[in-house]
Amino acid sequence: MPQRIWFEREFVLGTPFESFPEILERLRGTPARLEERVSQVPSKDLTRRYGERWSIQEHVGHLADLEPLWRGRVEDLLGGQEELRHADLENTATWQAEHNKAQSEVVLAEFRSQRAELMERLESLSEESLRTATALHPRLRQPMSIVDLCFFVAEHDDHHLATVSTLIGRTQ
Repeated sequence: MPQRIWFEREFVLGTPFESFPEILERLRGTPARLEERVSQVPSKDLTRRYGERWSIQEHVGHLADLEPLWRGRVEDLLGGQEELRHADLENTATWQAEHNKAQSEVVLAEFRSQRAELMERLESLSEESLRTATALHPRLRQPMSIVDLCFFVAEHDDHHLATVSTLIGRTQ
């Protein structure tokens, strides 16, 4: 089944504040869903590339690579920045990280650890911050709240989980 291209996606922001608990659960659950999804995949299949596309393990590593960006954007919002920090749209960190040379357990553990830091920060926020902090998303050119950012991250997680599932299907 064809999958939408991430950078071509459009987002309708303005996610209701009341959606925050459910979105947090999506974010909190991503490491477990990812671990469950790849746990039975042989190592050779986890690191197999199809052409110039990332392997399953590189998708996992990519999620970990982006966690500092998400935490930084939370801080941008809380700090009153007018615009959120830019992402590296070339994904240089993931291409250079050589995630396929690591043990899959190490890559998964790194993502879990990085996500735990994000969750700790998000869970510490006041209702006022969640309701009022906004900044312009640099690519989407729309104002984004913390709740919007969390929705965006959850959608990004699910995008990569869907890609991982597609790649697992190719190995069977």
